[in-house]
Formats: sequence, C-alpha cells, structure tokens
Amino acid sequence: MCGIVGYIGAQQAAPLLLEGLARLEHRGYDSAGVAVLGTGLKTSKRAGRVRDLGEQLPKRFTGRAGIGHTRWATHGPANDVNAHPHTDGKGEVAIVHNGIFDNASALRARLADDGVDLVSDTDSEVLAHLVARSEAPTLEGKVADALSAIEGTYGVAVLHADFPGRIVVARNGSPLIIGVGEKEMHVASDLAALVRYTTTVAHLEDGEMATVTATGFTTFRQDLSTTDRRATTLDIDPAAYEAGVHESFMRKEILEQPDSARAMLRGRLDERFGSAHLGGLNLDARELRAIRRVKILGCGSAYYVGEMGASLIEELARVPADAEPASEFRYRNPIIEPDTLYVAVSQSGETVDTLLAVQEVRRKGGRVVGLVNVVGSAIARECDGGIYLHAGPEVAVASTKALTNMFLGFALVALQLGRVRDLSIADGRRLIGGLERLPAQIGEVLAVEEELREVAHRLAAAESLFFVGRVRGFPVAREGAQKFKEVSYRHAEAYPTSELKHGPLALIEESVPTVAVVPDDELTDRNVAALHEIAARRGPLVVVTHPGVDLGDVAATRIDVPRNERELDPILLTIPLQLLAYHAAEHLGLDIDKPRNLAKSVTVE
Repeated sequence: MCGIVGYIGAQQAAPLLLEGLARLEHRGYDSAGVAVLGTGLKTSKRAGRVRDLGEQLPKRFTGRAGIGHTRWATHGPANDVNAHPHTDGKGEVAIVHNGIFDNASALRARLADDGVDLVSDTDSEVLAHLVARSEAPTLEGKVADALSAIEGTYGVAVLHADFPGRIVVARNGSPLIIGVGEKEMHVASDLAALVRYTTTVAHLEDGEMATVTATGFTTFRQDLSTTDRRATTLDIDPAAYEAGVHESFMRKEILEQPDSARAMLRGRLDERFGSAHLGGLNLDARELRAIRRVKILGCGSAYYVGEMGASLIEELARVPADAEPASEFRYRNPIIEPDTLYVAVSQSGETVDTLLAVQEVRRKGGRVVGLVNVVGSAIARECDGGIYLHAGPEVAVASTKALTNMFLGFALVALQLGRVRDLSIADGRRLIGGLERLPAQIGEVLAVEEELREVAHRLAAAESLFFVGRVRGFPVAREGAQKFKEVSYRHAEAYPTSELKHGPLALIEESVPTVAVVPDDELTDRNVAALHEIAARRGPLVVVTHPGVDLGDVAATRIDVPRNERELDPILLTIPLQLLAYHAAEHLGLDIDKPRNLAKSVTVE
C-alpha cells in the first residue's frame, strides 16, 4: 500500500525520488518523505501530497543516493513525524518500510528501556534504531541483525552515513523490485516508479536481501549467504503508465476494455474442439477431470468477480464452486482437499491477504493456480500455474479492465473444465462465439457514455443507494456497489433482489435510489415483480437490463446492454456500473484515481 523508491548513480537523487513517488500516488498514501546521502544524511518529510513535499525541499538537498516513501497510515496518525523516512537518534541511518512489524510494541519497549528516544508512533522507526545499534562491520550485516529481531512483513530500504556508496534492501511479504540502469540503479515497490528509466528488473523473493550500488546489485539471504538473482527485461511500453489525453486513469482504463479483452482472449480459444488453450494452468486432461471442487480466493472486486467465476464454473463444468474472501480464509483453519482446485485472483499479484491464503493452501498440500495481471509478482511465483490477464498496467485504484479480464479468465477455465466433462462441443462453440463477440459489445456499452453520465449525476445526489440482482446478477450488483462507494464516497449496499422483503425494503424511500440488475433470463419475471415493490414505495429506480425486457409500467431509468450468451452476460452488465461510478465521482469533483483511505495494492493485513 505504501510506496518505496530508491536511486543511486551519477544524478542528483532528490528529483528522481520525487518523480518516482508521484508515479506511486495511485497506491494510496497520506504522507511522503525522502532521504539523500551526500555530504551527510539529509531527510525531508511531511503529511500531504508529494507535490507539497517537493515545495518544501531545501535548495541544497543534494546527494547521489537516496530513498523515498509514501505512507498509508497503520501505526499513528498521518503527520510529519510519522512520515517516512525514519532515522536513528544520531541521524546516521535512514529507513523506509512497507508492511507491518508484528512485534513492534515489544521492540519499542525494549529500546525505550535501553534509553532510546522514539519520536514517532510507528512500528517502522524501530528498524532505524536496531540498524544503528548493530555492531556488525558491514551495512549488510547491520540490516540482517536488525531484521533478525523483527517479526512481520516488510519491504525495506536502508541508507547509512558510514556506507555512502550503497543502499541495502530486503523483502518479506511486501514487494520490492530492483531496476538496472546505465551506471545507475533504481529501487521501487511497484514497476510504475521504474519504467521511465528502465524495464530491466529483478524481483526479490521473500527472505532475500540485496546491496544496490551505482554499478549493479548483489543478492543474499538474511544469513548473508549469496543468492543468484538475475535481472530480466520486461516487454512493457512506458507510455502505458501515462494517462495521456484522458482526464483520469480510471476513465482511460474503462475505455481500454475492448482492446484489453481481445488481448486476454487472443490465442486462447480453440474453435475446433470448442474449448480453451490454457497451458499455463499446468494441468492435463486427466488432472482436470480429477477436480471435484473449485475454491476461488480474492479480495474486494477480485472476490466479487470470483463469485461470477464460481457461477460460470458450476453452470458449465457442473463442478461445485464458490468464492471466499482471501482475507478470512486462512484464519478459519480451512480444510484443504486434494481434489479441490484453488484459484487466487489479484490484479497486482501482491495482495498480501491473497498471497497468505495461497501459502496456506500450499503448506497443506493443495494445488493453487493464479489469475494475476503482473508478470513476476509474488502470487504468480507462488502458484503451481496460472493465467496472466494481459490487461496492461492498471493504475487507478478502482479496478475496471483487470476485473473484466478476470471474468474472461474464469470463462476460459470454466470452458476447459466443462469440455473435459459433459459440456458438448456445440455448447463449447456457442460460448466461444459469445467470447469473440464480447469486446465489440463492450464497445457498444461505452458508446452510450453520455447517456450514462446524466444518470450518474442524479445518483450522485443521493447519500445512500441500493444495488440489487439475483443469482448471476447478484455479484454484478456487489461489484457495482463497490465501485460506487470506492470513488464517489456515497453509501452503496448490495443485496440479492430476493432479500429485499426480508429487511432492506424498510429503507426504501424517495431519497434512496436502487440500481437493479435485470438480465433477460429465467428470473426476469421475479426481478420485475421486485421493481414494482420498490416503485410502490416511491424508490427511484435505475434498471440495467437487456433490450426487449418488459418492465411493465414501472417508472424507471432504463439502461440497455447488448445480449450475449446468458453465462457471459454478467460482465456486460457490469460495464455501465463502472461508468455510473466514474461519472458520479467526477460530478462531485473527487480525486477519482486516488480515493481516500484506499490503496491499489494492499500489502498489509
């Protein structure tokens, strides 16, 4: 959630650090700071935006090695003192830290008993003091000593005035990437901070440390034994991390969905056999047939699209499937069954709750595959196989194009599982035809954006909204409510339409709009009956439906979405809900790409 950047080379570090931090703003933060090492160690930090930090930097803030940080508060409020970097009492050591030190309270008490003056409320500050107090002769040894006393998750970068030619970094459960430049090196917690300078990178593994100098890097374990981490060059267009002509990354990414959907499907549809090509799952036909249950693990939008995926798998493969919040999974001591396929879903591939769930499955001998968008991410490396989403970089906190590609990934899994069982080749080809039509149909929905803008402005005036849907439509409603609350800050709550009479109907009134998902399916009549119940209580209605669906005499704003195959309709019904959320937030004048209190990559529990 927090962001780390680092630089060492021939250039002045501070401007590069500030630019890198600005590129990490989408991750979510409430304060920022930098430290540079030149003639002594200098730090500057403050609560607020990166631009505020830049305005306060002294003119003589020079040094060719430096580290920077954007903080998302966990321990202590957002203020100048709690901002990173943190230093020891003499100002010789500076550290930045992502993650949480679980034993920070005990370490703070021990340091205080030894006479150390702790100035912040954070867990992170203890690391600076532990490094300073180590008697190891090298900076690598000092950092290793300090980390041996710490329990928890971390991505850290450390500067020391006595070791001016290096930055020492370490990772355990929080991403850290080293970028290789021409006689200069970069460090970051997210590729977005690096791509302008280099696409040659090395991803540290958990338990791994590295020394970074201007001419290269070396990697080693905490016991200082060496590892052989190599850098690889990624095929990434740096321009993909720019908003370009668009007002925000969220709108850019919504509009990219037809193209990103095509990229997701390219080369994966097998028309001859009515199936899917998914070699990355590392499962042959015999192993696929042996699967008796599918369990999907994700957080937030990934969890909701996982519910859509579970429905797809049950319908097409006739295998029991369900989705569960990854954040809760390991804490209930789950039973891991050998004939269950576990699917981890994460845009970043670094969501810590999902990563820990994956590790729990593997620890107990289960098979887990990943649906992730980032090559080389922690979840991708941890899984037994997987499917890359090919959505391209997604910068906005609210997921749109990655979510759509997650749905397509589940459709491909369901298709392949179904075809090794009882799904006919005719049905397989029917679904392939539907998948091939989807990108153009997404474009049709986006083409009526102006009409949706007016609807969104009306919804933005409400303090509270309901989103409702049944069976396939309920996860769509949940995702619609999630998007609306994320970026507009309006209270939005999703219910199964069938549950309205069991409590929520008490809250329906003229000031509480309902957005209803009403596909043309076997439940259309039941859904329309519920619309009458809402209208009878003067609840304003927005209905996302298919052309030709008869809503009777219900007074409602209607949004028609192109029909596809029934199993694939949910993702098309989701697209207008993205636009409603976006335009509501835009109408309210909110910072759409950086919603308050939220982060793109959630790397703390």
